[in-house]
Amino acid sequence: MKTYLVGGAVRDALLGLPAGDRDYVVVGETPEAMLAAGFKAVGRDFPVFLHPKTGEEYALARTERKSGRGYRGFVVDTDPSVTLEDDLVRRDFTINAIARADDGRLVDPYGGARDIEARVLRHVGPAFVEDPLRVLRAARFMARFAEHGFSVAPETMALMRQMAESGELSALVAERVWQELRRALTCTRPSAFVRTLHDAGALAVVLPEVEALYGVPQRPEYHPEVDTGIHTEMVLDMAAQLAPGDDLIGFAALTHDLGKALTPAELLPRHHGHEHGGLEPLQALCERLKVPTEHRLLAEAVCREHLNVHRLAEMRPRSVYELIARCDGFRNPKRIEQMSLVCEADKRGRLGLQDEPYPSGAALREAVRAAMKVRANEVAPGLAGPEVGEAVRRARIAAIAAVRKPAAEPPPE
Repeated sequence: MKTYLVGGAVRDALLGLPAGDRDYVVVGETPEAMLAAGFKAVGRDFPVFLHPKTGEEYALARTERKSGRGYRGFVVDTDPSVTLEDDLVRRDFTINAIARADDGRLVDPYGGARDIEARVLRHVGPAFVEDPLRVLRAARFMARFAEHGFSVAPETMALMRQMAESGELSALVAERVWQELRRALTCTRPSAFVRTLHDAGALAVVLPEVEALYGVPQRPEYHPEVDTGIHTEMVLDMAAQLAPGDDLIGFAALTHDLGKALTPAELLPRHHGHEHGGLEPLQALCERLKVPTEHRLLAEAVCREHLNVHRLAEMRPRSVYELIARCDGFRNPKRIEQMSLVCEADKRGRLGLQDEPYPSGAALREAVRAAMKVRANEVAPGLAGPEVGEAVRRARIAAIAAVRKPAAEPPPE
């Protein structure tokens, strides 16, 4: 049985990155032979098998022929005559089209190792345009590898623009778009996902609410970067820095300013009421992509409340209590911690402000901790019904006021 290590494991080893999952290609075999050797079949669309001892994936070498619209419109051929080179040419990018034989020899017919050295993301061949999902994959790979100096090859970007213009991206189902977006948000440079799609003309198709932010000006005294699209990119990367690998934080960062795209032109660069105006496009985005409820609820809370969090030092204890209550923070205090991180990313995701402190985040977290120490049996003895809730409310407001007093008092002379 001729087997070759392929794909990400080979690529990441050449980049000096930690090894992830190991996938193999098997050349010259049949499904019957694989089963006879003890492998377990798991592939739905084409023959993939699990090794009987290691559990690693082994796929028969295959070719693909376009037969219809979208990323599922392919006819797969796994005849034993399919060569390793035939299998590699169907892959998306040259850096993913490298194989390693058992003796360590690289099989690299399309120059993937050279492109890794040059830090270039380049498509393997003209068949790239047949699968619209590859546009999103290119953007996701950029989110992962931009920090290593990668850029998209000009000819690959040209094909991505062609695919966006063709309308082929409309064939992508919501679950696949969300899957790629969610994975990109866990990367070190999620802004590269958005920027790559924007440059390819694809962001307007898959995330039109985000595309609409580009070119929208903001007040330079608060946003030296001015452009709301650029600000969103900066917030995304700051969120990835504050909460590495957290797609929940990342999604809220991505969508926190959607309302700014709806500001009437005569009001620019001011955006009065954008935090509430952003809820409608956020809801549309979540419904279209079938975004999980947990992501939607945090994103809605951040969209609606981020200006209030920024102004926390100016708010009365009762207003802080009401903010927490609106966000269901007493039942779910973790959401308040997440909100504070996204709001910090918003405040620091601005040109020249990346290293600024954000005391509002710490103050909000401290307010929640103080309020959560209130116990009904201690503050409402002998009470019943609504009176218990009112007593707890008053006690929580008092607890919030108590932890805010030192900051409100003038410093000693």
